[in-house]
Amino acid sequence: MADEYDAVVVGAGPNGLVGAVTLAGAGLRVLVVEAADTAGGGTRSAALTRPGHVHDICSAIHPLGVASPALRALPLAAHGVEWVHPDAPLAHPLDGGRAAVLERSVDVTALGLGADGAAYLRLMSPLVAAGDRLVTGLMSPVPMPPVRSLPALARFGLSGAWPAERLARHHFTTDEAQGLMAGLAGHSMLSLGSPATGGFALFLGVLGHLVGWPVARGGSQAIADGLVSILTERGGELVLGRRVRSLTGLPPAKVTLLDLTPRQILDLGGDRLPARYRRRLNRFRYGSAVWKVDWALDGPIPWAAAGCARAGTVHLGGTLAEVAFSEAEVQRGRHPARPYVLLAQPSLFDHTRAPTGAENAWAYCHVPNGSTVDMTERIEAQVERFAPGFRDRIVDRHVMGPAAVEAHDANYIGGDISGGATNLRQVFARPVLSSAPWRTPAEGIYLCSSSTPPGPGVHGMCGWHAAHAALHDLGLAGSSRQDA
Repeated sequence: MADEYDAVVVGAGPNGLVGAVTLAGAGLRVLVVEAADTAGGGTRSAALTRPGHVHDICSAIHPLGVASPALRALPLAAHGVEWVHPDAPLAHPLDGGRAAVLERSVDVTALGLGADGAAYLRLMSPLVAAGDRLVTGLMSPVPMPPVRSLPALARFGLSGAWPAERLARHHFTTDEAQGLMAGLAGHSMLSLGSPATGGFALFLGVLGHLVGWPVARGGSQAIADGLVSILTERGGELVLGRRVRSLTGLPPAKVTLLDLTPRQILDLGGDRLPARYRRRLNRFRYGSAVWKVDWALDGPIPWAAAGCARAGTVHLGGTLAEVAFSEAEVQRGRHPARPYVLLAQPSLFDHTRAPTGAENAWAYCHVPNGSTVDMTERIEAQVERFAPGFRDRIVDRHVMGPAAVEAHDANYIGGDISGGATNLRQVFARPVLSSAPWRTPAEGIYLCSSSTPPGPGVHGMCGWHAAHAALHDLGLAGSSRQDA
């Protein structure tokens, strides 16, 4: 490594890499230091089961990757990233061979929801029409998003502030439409009775219609590799396999970006932060964890509802009442017998993921933070419930509980893949209540993990915002290239 840099970034997850690419695009000399032997954080892929099977270790489905203003501004396609769109973004099966299917078209989705079709159009069509203005507003700096986004945000807020369970029951009467909303809201990793969980459902549904829920061809690792390639092209450096134990061990630099969560930051450089700020970071709370299973299969999952075979993502949990009960149990510190399960089947649409005639799938359910209860059987029972004969297709499996998830990525404290609970308080105080939460009181030190706005997801916006805050403080605002 060289002796001097303009900027040092700790952590090569998507946020750290986007922050580094943004700084390098402004002409800064940038070093990224990563503890793992592979860049990517939550966007890594590996052969977890049989040879020839490529599994995404964490994230697999990327609506935010396509929608993100930060990633859209980068030449990812020229650096090996190709988005593959399933025939339908999402399916939510119910008992009896029924399923709600979220199609790219709002109108076609509504047709499939029968008696609730008109209500779905009334709720979703104006939000989808707002399109880029809504997405930009929701992913923009607090407290004031772009003025052009304000009308769309106001409309979104009127419904999105509701608890998801109340929102679904207010607008819909059928199991299909209510279940679809419940499954979308389950991504919040909160009780569906919590305020603003309706916003998770609406935003993810809008993204499905607006940009789809694609996978990256060859695995999510391709996203990380593309960002590393752009960084290298812009003169940045990446050092792998080096764990930073103290900020004093880093090369001197004008700017330091930390793609880390509050607990790690306190361990790493607490002495450089004022006591009051340390106390505020210490109040930050981590959320529920995941129990994840990857499968190598000898053929497609035999879904009872045909629509599920067209979807890249399948939400398993049954009716709104069942999903709401399952997620509430997790918040009570319990392990539901019938968990809400998020399942991805990327190899159906990206044939580079598995040998000819074989398939891959992964699924996870939510569990209390740090749980050691093995949920594998309960997850597989939920798949079998909606796809009889599924267990007969399993050739091999790989299991990751919360401890293994954290061992894979130190940002996943206790198995929390969101970088901290996404409750209403921590939507605004992430990680502290501030008009510029990416800045710390220590000069030149910035936070850029998903513990900052706009929160979890493979979008790079946390790193983008942190980098632009740093450029502003250096007097270089507006100097970063915006490559198309």
